[in-house]
Amino acid sequence: QVQLAESGGGSVQAGGSLRLSCAASGRGLSSYAMGWFRQAPGKEREFVGAIRWDGSRTFYVDFADSVRGRFTISRDNAKNTAYLQMNSLKPEDTAVYYCAASLRWRVGTNTVGAFEDWGQGTQVTVSS
Repeated sequence: QVQLAESGGGSVQAGGSLRLSCAASGRGLSSYAMGWFRQAPGKEREFVGAIRWDGSRTFYVDFADSVRGRFTISRDNAKNTAYLQMNSLKPEDTAVYYCAASLRWRVGTNTVGAFEDWGQGTQVTVSS
């Protein structure tokens, strides 16, 4: 089991940027894919992006179409931390953002059920 804690949320005007961090603790963390989801009021939790390291040189990354080109995701295995850099933010990006970990995720398996462990979430509010 992996414990996850998000940070970096806040309020920003449209067009601005935020970087979210997800600090992980547990064993074998480098084997886990790290994902980001978000949930707006009255809506279902939706996939934002995820990253997996193959243990050698390759990082596999995927994004939702709604954020592709604006958001980037990275991880620092030495720090057991994943990051979500959000640029060109829009009011529709307003949501609670959750970090998640998975041993099963592969590119294209972008569902809530593919992730086993979750953080508590951090609020992101984008004003117009």
